[in-house]
Amino acid sequence: MPSRIQARVIARVEEMSNDLKGDIKRLTSFTPEYRLRVGDYRVLFEIEEKTIIIYRIRHRREAYK
Repeated sequence: MPSRIQARVIARVEEMSNDLKGDIKRLTSFTPEYRLRVGDYRVLFEIEEKTIIIYRIRHRREAYK
């Protein structure tokens, strides 16, 4: 992943950790339960109580395989 995209992903994850805002969608038949969209990349995560668990960060072509 290019460094400029890494910086965007880190910034969006930090924003999300404060108040769960952003392009977040609950996934219906997929585990993990949520995704955050950052350009062409997807951050797949779950929320357990007050903890966000990030499972993977992948390009959208590879994220749901």
